Parts: sequence; C-alpha cells; structure tokens
Amino acid sequence: MASVINNGIPLVNGMLHSWADIVCAINGVPVTGITAIEYGDDQEVVNKYGAGRHPVGRAKGRITPSGKITLYQEEVESIQRQAPNGRLQDIAPFDITVTYIPDSGIVTTDIIRNCQFKANSRKWKEGDTGQEVELELVPSHIEWNH
Repeated sequence: MASVINNGIPLVNGMLHSWADIVCAINGVPVTGITAIEYGDDQEVVNKYGAGRHPVGRAKGRITPSGKITLYQEEVESIQRQAPNGRLQDIAPFDITVTYIPDSGIVTTDIIRNCQFKANSRKWKEGDTGQEVELELVPSHIEWNH
C-alpha cells in the first residue's frame, strides 16, 4: 500500500491539510461558526469459510455512515430557527459539503448526504465564555472525493 503523503502528487511547499483549508457548508450555505466536524463510514467485511481451516473468500455487508458537527450555540440557534417547531430533529434531510482548499490548489470535496440531527442539548458550567454544541448526525451515505 502506498504512503498517504507520497501518492504521486508532489508536495507543494511541503504543506498538508489544516483546519484553515476546510470550508464546510450546510445545504450550500457556508458555516462560519463551526469548530469541528467528524464523519466516516464503516462496512462489515467478513471471512467466508469452505473446505479447510482458512477462509476461501470475503464478503461485504452494509455500510454504516456516521458524523458529528460542533458549532457555536449562536450558529445552532440560527439553524434551529429554520425548524418547523423549533426542534433541530424536525429539519428535513440536508447535505453537508466539506471542501479542502489547500495552498497546492488541489481541491477535494466530500459530501455527507441526507443528514438529520439526532439530538439537541446544551452544557454550561461556571466560567464558560461561550458554548460549543456537538450535534450527532444521521446521514444516509458519504460521497468521498466527489
């Protein structure tokens, strides 16, 4: 398996991705009050056995996508205003695009499809100067390197 860094594309100025390279948009609207995003998919891969003690092949099962987004409370409240009855969970499914725009100019975009919010909560404690809200997502699938 080839190295991630040495993939045939020369490094320009030796720069790799950083948080400043990421532009995240919900339904096409760039989100500025974002502090973190996490997404991925898991696929069941199992050995299949026949004659002998070792597998004779493999089979792939369902793909399970997941995601989380962390936003400032003010950003969450702005999104929440679009909910029919004030509940984030009642917002219609939406796409989240995550675009990587590095100095090298090689743009990559992942699309987290048909997301819905699973929960909505706040956690405050003494001394807090702001609120970051982590929201778990329920996506249908992820389009990698779209």
